[in-house]
Amino acid sequence: MARKYYGQKHLGASFFFSRGGGDVGNASKFVTSIAVQLANNVPSLQKYISEAIKDRTDIASQSLRDQWRQLVLGPLSKLDDNSCRSLYVLVVDALDECENENDIRIILSLFSEARSLDLVRLQIFITSRPEVPIRHGVYQIPEAEHQDFVLHNICPAIVDHDITIFLEHELGFIGQERALGAGWPGEKVIQRLVQHASGLFIWAATACRFIREGKRFAVKRLRTILEGSSSDIIVPEKHLDEIYITVLKHSISTEYTDEEKTELYSMLRITLGSVVILLFSLSVFSLSTLLHLPKENIDQTLDDLHAILDIPEDQIRPLRLHHPSFRDFLLNKSRCGDTEFWVDEKHAHRTMADRCIRLMFTKLKQDICDQRGPGIYVADVESVRVEACLLPEVQYACLYWVQHLQKCGDGLHDNGQIHEFLLTHFLHWLEALSWMRKSGEGILAIISLETIAFVSLSLPYQAFFKLNYDLEQRLSRLVRVYP
Repeated sequence: MARKYYGQKHLGASFFFSRGGGDVGNASKFVTSIAVQLANNVPSLQKYISEAIKDRTDIASQSLRDQWRQLVLGPLSKLDDNSCRSLYVLVVDALDECENENDIRIILSLFSEARSLDLVRLQIFITSRPEVPIRHGVYQIPEAEHQDFVLHNICPAIVDHDITIFLEHELGFIGQERALGAGWPGEKVIQRLVQHASGLFIWAATACRFIREGKRFAVKRLRTILEGSSSDIIVPEKHLDEIYITVLKHSISTEYTDEEKTELYSMLRITLGSVVILLFSLSVFSLSTLLHLPKENIDQTLDDLHAILDIPEDQIRPLRLHHPSFRDFLLNKSRCGDTEFWVDEKHAHRTMADRCIRLMFTKLKQDICDQRGPGIYVADVESVRVEACLLPEVQYACLYWVQHLQKCGDGLHDNGQIHEFLLTHFLHWLEALSWMRKSGEGILAIISLETIAFVSLSLPYQAFFKLNYDLEQRLSRLVRVYP
């Protein structure tokens, strides 16, 4: 849709949410990203958006509602028939992947305000799973102002036909690879697989990847899927959970000793638990450094999980989930069923916060980019230099350790690990964020730490943050002037 309307010069902007994707996992830069694209795609808007930014130099730190009205609606309302086209489209994909449910509700309510535009029509194309905040937000919009297209309401025969074509193509390719014959696996097997898919393309795709990764055991893996899928399970989600647990169990060889199985289960929980709760995707190399685990251990642990993980051959590319439903499955104890694989989300965030702090303890230092002069401007130092001194895993730790701390729900304790880190490396941490041009994120992190500290009722922490309150205010002003 975005490509189509871009070609027609009707695309206003697009934004694709992705949980665990850093800035695209939340709404903090949603409106500002939309505004930048609008300015690029609609030249006559540049003047009005620039004026809005000059009027409010702190606009990037304002609420989503204020940003939307000043950077999007305001400029659009000033266009006339002679300076623009009459229709622009915003494409917003995977809105349910936005991590904050309240932000989802706010975004949907902001979209409804587009009705106030007179000369310009703003149409918004949204895709999302039907989560509660999505459904509730859409219901608040007058019925005449939105049109819903529910994939689950498509005639099942049409969906099954499409999945049949997909399975025939994928399994036919596997049959050619393994020299299984032109007719493999046969029409009856395809139809049984279509039945088990229950209308879910992700089930069919995962099953095909699982079979392909079996290589010489492809036929055996196909048989495992057919025998393991119970015909009495009706809910599509149950079929998907079943294929996930099948893939996981096949990564544990029956020939391992009990001690070896216990060790591998632990490695799976640590590795997969980290992957599914990461706030920004990392490469296997960076993940191993962050977790303080040998890279070969992670490689071997993930070796049989290509069906559910996108594991690139290029070691510097990020490790990703094929589909967000695997995250939901792994973090939900009732869905996962097997406690050997289930990941306790709070415990996973606690572990990640600990690993981030440990890494920063060993890597952060004064003048980390070795510039030997406090007056050096960040803009004057090549980004390659910064990236060489602050590797991806270190940047991740600096940016997200506070968020992991928040998500695990732990408080702060006197003379604990975090207290010691702040006393030793607080300024080094701020310096690193400055080199990364993320000083604004540092300010938000300090505010979050203040909240945690006061909830913990820790007097030394309260005193520490009170002493740094003036620093925080100065940083805020600097970021507004030099973003």
